[in-house]
Amino acid sequence: MSSHKLNRTSFGDPKNSGNLMTIEEAYILLNEWVPNERLRLHMKQVAAVMKAWAIEKENADEKTALKWELSGLLHDADWEKHPDEHCRIIIEELENRNIDPDIIHCIASHGPGYFGVEPSNIMDRMIYAFDELSGFIHAAALIRPTRYEGLEVKSVMKRLKTPSFAAQVNRNDINDAISRIDNSIEEIIQFIIDHQKTVS
Repeated sequence: MSSHKLNRTSFGDPKNSGNLMTIEEAYILLNEWVPNERLRLHMKQVAAVMKAWAIEKENADEKTALKWELSGLLHDADWEKHPDEHCRIIIEELENRNIDPDIIHCIASHGPGYFGVEPSNIMDRMIYAFDELSGFIHAAALIRPTRYEGLEVKSVMKRLKTPSFAAQVNRNDINDAISRIDNSIEEIIQFIIDHQKTVS
């Protein structure tokens, strides 16, 4: 992915705080905007991991967990149809729908090196940590006869140290994301394995 600097750091209107679309509405948008089944699966996996982390690690209530889930589900919504304007288009769409600015900022900050928007809270930092690793772990699972069954953290770590495997995954982004949170990469990998293996 080339640089897609958004050239702004403020997203949405503060008066829309708490305005969320339903998960059903988000899936309608997802299915309209993302024909590619593999990309849709990635977005659903990140959404599942984000929601699980919010509930299990941040003691989030139902509405807060939905914010995390929506951020994960829609973070790449414009990638397939508008790769040169990713993630500008989905940000504008959510702003036009008067969606909570926390969700919009989270999406804008899921790749700070590309979009020029720094993660400013735990939700932002976790989507940055989960995004690349989620896709990488899925790639590691797909080459195994048993897929996720029996997939171990040490196997994923070994593949991370193999530059030719899933070469499009930016290891520097992964290391940067992990450096911003209080959890080890091993813990994050295990959490992703546990929570995205059943997503379809």
